[in-house]
Amino acid sequence: MVTAATSSYRGRRPAAEILMAIFMLVLGLLSLLEPTVDCRRAVKHRHHWKANLIKNYLKNHKSLEGMVRLVDGETEYEGNVEIMHLGKWGAICDDEWDAREGQVVCRQLGYNGTSRVTHNSHFGQTARKYWLDNTQCGGQEMEISECRFDSWGENDCDPSEAAGVVCGSPEPEKPKYSVPAVTVSAKKVIRKYRIKDTSGSDIELRLAGGRTSEEGRVEAKTNDGWGVICGDGFGVLEALVVCRSIGLGYAAAAFQTDKFGGLDLPVVLSTVECAGNESSLAGCYHQHKATCSTRKETVAAVVCAREMADLAVNVDELIRSAYLEDRQMYFLQCAMEENCLASSAYQLRRDEIDWHLITRRLLRFTAKITNVGTAPFRPAVPKHLWQFHQCHMHYHSMEVFATFDVLDGGGMKVAEGHKASFCLEDNQCTDGAKPAFACADYGDQGISVNCSDIYRHNIDCQWVDVTDLNPGLYTLKVSVNPEHKIPEMTYANNAAVCSMFYSETFVKIHDCVLQNP
Repeated sequence: MVTAATSSYRGRRPAAEILMAIFMLVLGLLSLLEPTVDCRRAVKHRHHWKANLIKNYLKNHKSLEGMVRLVDGETEYEGNVEIMHLGKWGAICDDEWDAREGQVVCRQLGYNGTSRVTHNSHFGQTARKYWLDNTQCGGQEMEISECRFDSWGENDCDPSEAAGVVCGSPEPEKPKYSVPAVTVSAKKVIRKYRIKDTSGSDIELRLAGGRTSEEGRVEAKTNDGWGVICGDGFGVLEALVVCRSIGLGYAAAAFQTDKFGGLDLPVVLSTVECAGNESSLAGCYHQHKATCSTRKETVAAVVCAREMADLAVNVDELIRSAYLEDRQMYFLQCAMEENCLASSAYQLRRDEIDWHLITRRLLRFTAKITNVGTAPFRPAVPKHLWQFHQCHMHYHSMEVFATFDVLDGGGMKVAEGHKASFCLEDNQCTDGAKPAFACADYGDQGISVNCSDIYRHNIDCQWVDVTDLNPGLYTLKVSVNPEHKIPEMTYANNAAVCSMFYSETFVKIHDCVLQNP
């Protein structure tokens, strides 16, 4: 009965049932649509909230932008330099790092000058990203961020290339642009002592943990027995002495690492500092208290090699070719992109409308660099990482191949230049050597044994900008591979130091000697 009635009902009202179904479907869609609109509003609100959060974050950190601090030093006025950018701390690479940059950092922190600058992560490897590289200051800037440098975060530096400073006064003035240093509190300067005076002259060395006998962590035997050397500040100069001491030739590489083991061994030497020409590690200096200050402990390690390149500056060519040239800045715009002019030129470009008509005075000369070693000199950066310079239409294989400095009677740098190694090639060979490197068509770059790479006086950046120099007696210093980025047999012939007489119309270079950069 019920079944029949139901069947009869369906049979009599099919249109009403269809209309009811459509109505219910519409109501369902409306019920679904409303929360969807609410969700969209919520999503919009959430995005708006995120935008406000980022805006407030950047606003809160705007006042911190460009601040600097010193980290990992033994005192509050020394350490690796870190700078704040976009609310994050980052390190500064030691490329182009010298007294002028150190002076700016110490002034920014409120100290009275700088005692010295440090390289090769002297106060320990950095665990932070590099914000600045190739920093160049005039010395008068109030903040390091006002100096010229590569784009924020652009660098090719590893953790062992952090720049540092030791400021001149242990009692700072009130800093104008700084934050408290991240350091170990101390009241006096930590002195360094000659190793033989504290640990004896009979220091034995050996390599361990390497794949071959020519590589590994450096272990030393002092009065305290066998142990490792802390990696802080350990670079190619120290590695040269190690390889020489154990009869394995020359240093092909120096590391601050734990990849060869040794973290479980006692530290017998720390913060070792060598000139590179010592016959034994005992002639180097170290911090008397053997501890690692870095947050991530590392040990010193080396790779030695029997054959090595060795560059030497030709002083005769330098003396013969030097002259002065006055040139409008309009013709120097490509060179300015490579930081080849003095800081005042960049200030003029910012401040003067007709800056391109202003004349700069350039001390030009030819630099002839000869490989007198036993192996080719090759760029450290792989070929696929070379940077193409659009203005000059060439590749940069080294950030800095040579530096040209003019020093006053007190040894203070008063004019400077630098040469980006856009092309290392064999221009002239002797003793039967044949050219093997050429820059044309993206060729391989380098300098073969008994061959010379010649940067002639008429090439961009082959000069020192002496526009701001007063007439007088100075010292000209031309250095190649100045940052020891590429290992050599010795660095004792990498710099030509010459006497220089400069007048407003004439320059004379004479009495040159070769020395370490």
